[in-house]
Amino acid sequence: MSTLDTQTRTAATPEHIAAFDHPVGKIARETPGGALGWRGTLLHIHIAPAASFEMEELTEAQCVAGRGIVGDRYYEGTGSYSKRPDVREVTLIEQEALDALARNDPPLQEGPITLLPVDHRRNLTVKGVPLNHLVGRRFRVGEVVFRGGRLNFPCKYLEELLGLPVFLPLYNRSGLNAGIESGGVIRPGDTIELLD
Repeated sequence: MSTLDTQTRTAATPEHIAAFDHPVGKIARETPGGALGWRGTLLHIHIAPAASFEMEELTEAQCVAGRGIVGDRYYEGTGSYSKRPDVREVTLIEQEALDALARNDPPLQEGPITLLPVDHRRNLTVKGVPLNHLVGRRFRVGEVVFRGGRLNFPCKYLEELLGLPVFLPLYNRSGLNAGIESGGVIRPGDTIELLD
């Protein structure tokens, strides 16, 4: 973050760790590898104004570098984990993970779990994007450039909010926490592609 950016931050601005400054993001950034040659799609955008509030689906979202999605709890500093600075500007999850839950794969609970995009509490639902490979990598969603910081892990808080046993089935496929390198507007249907 530049000195000018630091000077213009207000007390209400949430403190985020820059994606590539996160220990995991930094290590991954310096390590070659990962999936190449893929092209994905943004399916859904969701925000919530504060912790535990219902997620609201958007037809477009303004992404601000160093902050997140305008109107979202982590942009505003009102999220459950806002007091613990981390890579939380934008969170993503794969539609493929939701599809696996719906077919009880792996069978870690009594049966299939239907988890709609409005339920999982991630900002962006994507398809055809290998999120686990994007830690330490730059990628573009429409006109916005993101930096993958760390994998998102499920929490008991999500289980409590949903009343569903999603902790184990989402382990290692609960999405990606990312930072915004250069902002702009994103919309469902936007193409997602690797830049690094």
